[in-house]
Order: sequence, then structure tokens, then C-alpha cells
Amino acid sequence: MTTVVKCPTCETAVIWQPLSEFRPFCSERCKLIDLGEWASDTRVITQPIQGAVMSEADLDAMEDLLAEQDNQFFKE
Repeated sequence: MTTVVKCPTCETAVIWQPLSEFRPFCSERCKLIDLGEWASDTRVITQPIQGAVMSEADLDAMEDLLAEQDNQFFKE
């Protein structure tokens, strides 16, 4: 089944697939317009994200998991 989404900038239909280079945007132009809106504070998140707070124990567990996966971020 093919998934189609609307470009967040111009609402053009975009097929969600690896070949769609700028997904969810239809083009680099729309991607850059969106980035500019965030950079100029035209777009903002007005409410806190619910349930996004992680405890220290959760963060430690995630760090341990990433370290076990030979992640380059944790190497000196």
C-alpha cells in the first residue's frame, strides 16, 4: 500500500517512499521555507509535549543500551 502525505508547506501530495528525497516535503524549496519559519519563530510549539519527560534512570538505561550497540557517540 502506498502512503501519501501532504507537504507541510504547500500541501502538495507526496508519496512516502525512500525515493522521495525531501519527504515529508515535496521539494527542497518547501523544506527551506519550513526551516526559515522555525528559525524566525513564525512556527512555534505552543504547548508542552505530554509524557516527554524521562527520568534519570530512563536516561541511564538508554545510554547503557547505546554503549552496548558500539555507538560512536560514546567512544573517546
